[in-house]
Amino acid sequence: MKRVLFIAYHFPPVGGAGVQRSLKFARYLPDSGYRPIVITGPGEAFGEWAPLDATLAGELDGSLEVHRVPGPVPEDTYGRLDRLVMRESEFSRWWRAGVLAEGQRHRDIDLVCATMSPWESGMAGAELARRLGVPFVVDLRDPWALDEMLSYTTRIHARADLDRMRGTLAQADGIVMNCPQAGREVRERFPELAGKDVTVVPNGFDAEDFAGPAPQRSPSGLRIVHTGFLHTAFGSRRRNLVRRAVGGLPDGDPLTRSHIVLMEALRRVVEEHPELAKGLELHLAGQLSDADRSVDTLGLVREHGYLDHAACIELMRSADLLFLPMHDLPVGQRARIVPGKTYEYLGSGRPILAGVPDGDARDLLSVLPWAHVCRPRDAEAMAAAITLEARRKRRGGPAPDGDRSRVAAFERRALTRRFAAVFDRQLAAEEPAGESVVPAAA
Repeated sequence: MKRVLFIAYHFPPVGGAGVQRSLKFARYLPDSGYRPIVITGPGEAFGEWAPLDATLAGELDGSLEVHRVPGPVPEDTYGRLDRLVMRESEFSRWWRAGVLAEGQRHRDIDLVCATMSPWESGMAGAELARRLGVPFVVDLRDPWALDEMLSYTTRIHARADLDRMRGTLAQADGIVMNCPQAGREVRERFPELAGKDVTVVPNGFDAEDFAGPAPQRSPSGLRIVHTGFLHTAFGSRRRNLVRRAVGGLPDGDPLTRSHIVLMEALRRVVEEHPELAKGLELHLAGQLSDADRSVDTLGLVREHGYLDHAACIELMRSADLLFLPMHDLPVGQRARIVPGKTYEYLGSGRPILAGVPDGDARDLLSVLPWAHVCRPRDAEAMAAAITLEARRKRRGGPAPDGDRSRVAAFERRALTRRFAAVFDRQLAAEEPAGESVVPAAA
């Protein structure tokens, strides 16, 4: 079995959105002939983005070889002046040095793979692969400097980050992006990478998570569920004219990646169809800010806080409607990301209400009969979808699950085989296969 140094800062026992992809690829790679040797952080919870998750930690059954960079993780003391002058952070120095020190202890290695973020993982992985004399593959869980949700201090800072991304990708033998649009953008923005093997392997879901009996659902009312972060505070932050002038703002409107438009839609339903208001609930799983809480003017929110992965899956499966909001973009401009929750929503089979811009998420969901798709700011369309689902439930109970066979391409074992094929090509020194795209849906 070939041995891969797998650099993944986000890894159990830490939970959060960044962990699923890394953990599942590491667990399933042996089925494709690769033994991962994981280099990760010390396993400390850090902030609201990465709490501890016992259910994910339980998947580390001893079959995986895991090595941890010694902690503690440096405190975040990176201030406004540090950002302005682009000084390297204490975290960056600590993580890069730790990865190199641990990685060089493993000599009988066939390949190095770094999954990002943090982006320093790619920089450390490139150096480690060079020292070990083996191929290097980068896996971008988000599109780094091409992410429309990122906000920079100035255009100079945005350009510097783009150059860091270019430099890291240039050192890679194989590049994995997590949605088709991001793969195309890499080829267009970095033409010098034309000879690289750029492959698209999206996030996914585990079929076994949804294999058991569905939880009991309420026979009346309508339960709408959202899992993960809302971006109310970020989207509402006052943007002064100086920031606009220097160009540090993201391309899109991040406020719609909250429940603010959904709440307007719910207000319309309550006012126009009062008979549907009884039992109407919005369940939110994840850490909420004061700004998130302030959106609920109707008393419909049921706050769950952070749920471990197993509990989060159960909440999804209990939903009558799963809410998927994204940032707004001008019509015709395609988003370069697909939120990770999209795929687990698909795995659940439950009806989906998606307020999404043009892009891969919209392409994927628009062909599914159990998904309601509209623009991110279209409260009227959201209200119509909620009314339709509420009336359907009143007539005959919950909607049946959708046909999961239509989204089987996104099951994580299948995606891991696709990921391993990138390794195969690098070790076989085959000609680059060009951009590979997982089909949107069968």
